Amino acid sequence: MNKLKKYTIMNKALALISLLFVFSFASCEDVVNLDLETGETKLVIDAEIIWKKGTDGKEQTIKISKTAPYYSGSTPKVSGAQVRVENSNGDVFAFNETEAGVYKCTNFVPVLNADYKLFVTAEGQSFTAVEKLTSVTPINKIEQNIVPDFNGKDIIELTFYYNDPADQINYYVTDYQASFLIYPEYEITNDEFFNGNEISTRYSHEDKMKSGNTVTITHRGVSKNFFNYWKLILEASSSNPFLVPPGNIRGNIINTSDANNFAFGYFRLCEADQVDYLVK
Repeated sequence: MNKLKKYTIMNKALALISLLFVFSFASCEDVVNLDLETGETKLVIDAEIIWKKGTDGKEQTIKISKTAPYYSGSTPKVSGAQVRVENSNGDVFAFNETEAGVYKCTNFVPVLNADYKLFVTAEGQSFTAVEKLTSVTPINKIEQNIVPDFNGKDIIELTFYYNDPADQINYYVTDYQASFLIYPEYEITNDEFFNGNEISTRYSHEDKMKSGNTVTITHRGVSKNFFNYWKLILEASSSNPFLVPPGNIRGNIINTSDANNFAFGYFRLCEADQVDYLVK
């Protein structure tokens, strides 16, 4: 513990010195935008079918956009696409454009463990993907505790519990949303060491989570392939400056017109349990 505390203090001191050094030259330096290479523009198909427990799952949304340069202030939306999903029985669920780049279905029929196929035609290219709708066990309970942070300060920590099925291998993706978060925070879990047992997952956010906040926990069951894909995404977007992110992380969406002109994104179908927790 003493070694950890010393290491933390040294890092804070170095950070403070570096910050003062930057400020001392701020008045005589101009803002510099790096001349970054702009890669080939790709379609991005955000196709998550999520069946929340307690709902009929009829309303689903798929979003289509394009990649943009690093300094771009917006993401181009793709209009005029044809989007549909078919199940193994041949039933067709059409997704109609309701606003630029947003395609919605109001009569989807979710069936656990059933296979579904995505079809997208956009900008003269055809894309497809196949995935199974994966189940999830419900959240049993949520506990709130006060725990010490690495710097010794007390923070609020939430722990939610769920029972992992013993007769199958399971993979989970959980996201947390709250007013103190700009973007959702994600966590991935599998049952490699907990198969058939109660699993607990903890969440805290320094000192920003306070009494009166509502934290929305969305706990999904996902396929192994999507779990591995999302693991790469989280690693690539982590704050570790020494991590080399994998380039061009490929999902399961295939361009049937031109295999080399692939789209980013992943077609996934998840059952989910969503709980809104009021922090005490």
